[in-house]
Amino acid sequence: QVQLVESGGGLVQAGGSLRLSCAVSGSSLGNNYMAWYRQAPVKQRELVADISSDGRTDYAGSVKGRFTISKDYAKNTGYLQMNSLEPEDTAVYYCYMWSNRDNWGQGTQVTVSS
Repeated sequence: QVQLVESGGGLVQAGGSLRLSCAVSGSSLGNNYMAWYRQAPVKQRELVADISSDGRTDYAGSVKGRFTISKDYAKNTGYLQMNSLEPEDTAVYYCYMWSNRDNWGQGTQVTVSS
């Protein structure tokens, strides 16, 4: 059974940084597509960043240049480094991985104060 567990969320002032982690068990992260989504109150869940099985990355326009997605193959953990955070980045962030089916983490809250 595949499990994804996020951590690293919290409260930060605008301009600050956070690093989210997504620990994967039950499957090899390195062989699979992984992504980070976020959902703000009364908004739809949106794709923030993704990374393919061969390491290609892509970002939403609103976070390009500020966020970095990565994988640590040895730790089987994915990361989302978030710099220059803005109040508009406030949301619950979810880790997603495709491994024969959709797999989601439970989400971690990120709150950016102005």
